[in-house]
Amino acid sequence: MLVLTRKVGERILVGDDIVITVLDARGDGVRIGIDAPRGVKIQREEVVRAVAEANAEAAAAASATGASGDDAEARLRAALGDRGGADRA
Repeated sequence: MLVLTRKVGERILVGDDIVITVLDARGDGVRIGIDAPRGVKIQREEVVRAVAEANAEAAAAASATGASGDDAEARLRAALGDRGGADRA
């Protein structure tokens, strides 16, 4: 793992076509912007984990009850704290 110290406005280049920019730093949080080609997946780790857990729960519930697990979206929203919003513009 590469660990860097950056100031607001400074950038990190990943390969030839990915640019990570520090947008803001407040308290214990940092806002970053990521410019990458459309074909590059950019996902928040906690969202990927929550989706995987919701899928596993839905599959277990469906196999145990024979149901389709229609409330999987509600369980996913609850797991994420219903933060909403898009991961990428």
